Formats: sequence, structure tokens, C-alpha cells
Amino acid sequence: MNPFPRRVRPLLPLAICLLAVAAAQAAVRLPPWFSDGAVLQRGQANTIWGWASAGEKVRVAFHAQEVETTADAEGRWRVVLKAEAPTSVAAPLRVTGDTTLVLQDVVVGDVWICAGQSNMEAVVANALAPAREIAAANFPAIRQIKIARQLSEAPKEEVGATAWVRAVPEQVGRFSAVGYFFAREFFRKTGVPVGLVNCTWSGTPIEPWISGEILARDPAFAPVAARWKTDLAAYPERRAAFERALADWKKLAEAEQRKSPEAHRAFLSAHRAPRPPSTAPDHPYPSNPSAIYNGMVHPLRQAAVRGVLWYQGEANAVRAGEYAALFRASIGGWRTAFGQPEMPFYWVQIANFLVDTDWPGLREAQAAALTLPATGQAVTIDIGDPHDIHPSNKQEVGRRLALIALAQLEKRAVEHHGPSFSGVEFAKGVARVSFRHAAGLHTRSGAAASLEVAGEDRVFHAAEGRIDSEGLLVSSPAVPQPIAVRYAWKAAPQANLYNLAGLPAAPFRSDAW
Repeated sequence: MNPFPRRVRPLLPLAICLLAVAAAQAAVRLPPWFSDGAVLQRGQANTIWGWASAGEKVRVAFHAQEVETTADAEGRWRVVLKAEAPTSVAAPLRVTGDTTLVLQDVVVGDVWICAGQSNMEAVVANALAPAREIAAANFPAIRQIKIARQLSEAPKEEVGATAWVRAVPEQVGRFSAVGYFFAREFFRKTGVPVGLVNCTWSGTPIEPWISGEILARDPAFAPVAARWKTDLAAYPERRAAFERALADWKKLAEAEQRKSPEAHRAFLSAHRAPRPPSTAPDHPYPSNPSAIYNGMVHPLRQAAVRGVLWYQGEANAVRAGEYAALFRASIGGWRTAFGQPEMPFYWVQIANFLVDTDWPGLREAQAAALTLPATGQAVTIDIGDPHDIHPSNKQEVGRRLALIALAQLEKRAVEHHGPSFSGVEFAKGVARVSFRHAAGLHTRSGAAASLEVAGEDRVFHAAEGRIDSEGLLVSSPAVPQPIAVRYAWKAAPQANLYNLAGLPAAPFRSDAW
């Protein structure tokens, strides 16, 4: 027998829906950062945050800790767990309000944000020997979370993400390769779990990764906003030109295809398809100032992290002269956002690649940020692919980044830097170059390559190098009185100077021409 009066029965479905909505609104909720398999940062207080009903009491329990708070008028809440030691022994994290959430398999270790463009985004499945690497991956204490792509004109509070996943054969193929090989080296040496936050967007310049506040604070960055405004105004015409160029390209490609498969392949090899203008607000490779920072970085700022691994710069080589200031500002802005004035920030100096933009200048701009505290640079001038902007040897890239972390953070007695230019003296037609981090300076594959000297005319000529106990002697019969010296100052030079640790010398120049 139905207990509800006949006149009430038609309203039951609506009532049930309203109750379900009310229950959903009351349910305590966490951002995607917190899921099964999460990694909490060791040695730091960890903020746990989320949403509930206004005034709802929320209690968070992890290990022996239990902290309680009340959601504010907008339903937001946050608690802070005290710092804990690293452990790969998993434990549940329980969040209780009017409803309860239990996160399983939570560990404590080091959390690194892996950010940048496609070379950081590139996955293990596309690295060297992928089948072997995937089959050998058995590191459940190494985990990754992938932040969803999101652009925004204003800072966002929420962003989507995958759940945390372990570095095991079924999952590791989708990990950032640089991030994974960094984590593997670090974990092998320390036993500390590592959480990788894959926060990447291929093809992007640095401007979208910098907060609007930072860009607006310095008048020197005014050209960034002005350029974006101009580009947006010109976009309709550029888009129309692109459509015409694409139509013409397709006609030519189809004509070659009718000739023969070989002719078609030759055409595609010699003539890339036109790319749409990069200034579209919805372009797949966005350049909107601050848009990625607002959408993907700002929502993470409450999280406790160890530091940032950064691999970006290729997209800025067309304006390399701007990069040094933008890069330093970006590092400072991220440190401010995460509340760590000296948050470790390590990056990959872009590799050797045949291109007609100013890659040497971009590398120099990256290296200039080494004057900031708690920074490090992995030089990759020797392991790139001159014909592929995405070199596959991400194993060595990750290892070199891990050496920096081991030396700086773990205080391990490991060399983490290749030879770096420290000065030059000119006498009797010879440039004597001195280095830091140059113990055991030597060459691989013959004589020192990619050396140049110039005289008063500022014309550089190929030079020879000779290593002695004090450094490198450089000279050229074409330059009787050199006043400047350069090494590997090309987009894709042959670079064969190393120290005893097998780390490559960074490209350098003594001039500022």
C-alpha cells in the first residue's frame, strides 16, 4: 500500500530530484589534486582544501593527525597538516563532513611540477627504447597526475586533472618522459617517493605561463600586452590568408599525389602544410598572455610542492632578447604564488636543432637565470637531434636534472654541472678560457669542436682548441689578435667538451655583440 496520498504522488519524482541535488551540494568535495594514490610533500605543511555546504564542519585525518575546520559562507574550506617524514608505506586520508571521502594509497615524498611545452609533455612511450623502459617500470612510489588544459583570462580556482597513477607498465607510457626519468634516478638514489604534476602545453611560448600581475608590474613587459592586442586585431585577416594558403597547398599536394606516391611523399617532405596563426584565442598552441597560468597554475597554488622542472623556450627563440627578463619574472611569480621565495626551479637548456631562429641567444637567456637562488640548468647541447625538435633521449635529460636535485637538495657529493665559462684572457694571439666545474676537462671524438675567435673587425673564424692544466687555449691563424671567443654558438653545433663527470660544457661567448 502506497503511504503517500494520491495528490502527492505526482510530486515524488521532483522531490527526490531536489533531495538528490541538496545532497550533492552538501557532499564534501576535493579538487582533483587529491585522489587515490596522491603524494603529499614531505617536510612541509600540507594544505588540504575543498568545498562543502556553508557552515559545514569538515574533519581531515591522516596518519596520527586529525584537523577540523568549518566551511565559509561560499562553501570553501582548508586545513593544514603538519610536516611529515617521507614514506612509501601507503595510508588512507579521510575527509569527513556531512559525507565522507576516503583517499586510499596516499604516500609522502617530493612533489615536482613538470611544466613547459612539448619536450616536457613528450611521453615515455616516445622516448628511447620505449618497450624496454615500459616493461621495466616497477616504481609504485613514483606517481603522476596530469593537469587538464585550461585557458582563462582571469585566475581560476579549479582545474581538472586525471587521478594519480603509478609508474608501472600499464601506466608509465603516458608519463612525462623527462619527469619519469628524473624521478626514477632520484628515487633510486634516495628511496623518497616522487609525485610528478604533468602541467604542460605543447608549442607554447613563456608569456601564457606568467601571471598577469607579474606582467603588469614591470613596464618593460608592456610590449607583451601590446603585441597581443595588435595580433588579435590582425587575426581575422591572418586567418583568411591562412585559409587561402592551405587551400593552395592542398591543391598542390593532390596534384603530386595524382602523379605518384613517391612524388606525394617528396612534396610533403619539402612543403609543410601552412599552420593557422598562433594568435587565435582558441589556438591549439596558445600565446595568450597569462592564460595558462590563470587556468592551470593558479588553481594549484595552495598545494605543497618541492619545486618545478621546466622545459620550454623553443617557441620564444624568435624573440630571444625578451626571454631573460620574462623567464626570471616567471620564476619569481611562481615562487610567490606557492609561498616559497626560494622554491627550487630547474630547467632544461634547449638542445641542438637546425633552425634559423636565435637558439644561441635563447640558451644564453635561459642561463642568465642561474644568478637566482635555488636554480639549476641541465645542458643538452650534446644529446639533441639536429633534425628533430623532439629528441628522444629523455633518459639523460631526466638524469641530469636529478643530479641537480641530488646535489642541491640532498647534499650528495655528485657533480651536477658541466664546464661553464668563467673568463678569458687574450695574449700573444691566444685566448685562454677558464671554466668552473671543469675537473677532468676533455673532448670526445677528436679535437675540440665549434670554437671561434674574432678580432677588432668582429668577424668570427673557426678556431682550434688545446686543453692544458689551467683550461682551454683557443687560437686561429686567421685571427692574429683575438678579442672574443665563442663555443657552440650555433643552433645545432657539434659540442664535444666535457668534464670528468661526463657532463657537457654549456655554450658560451665572451662578447656581447
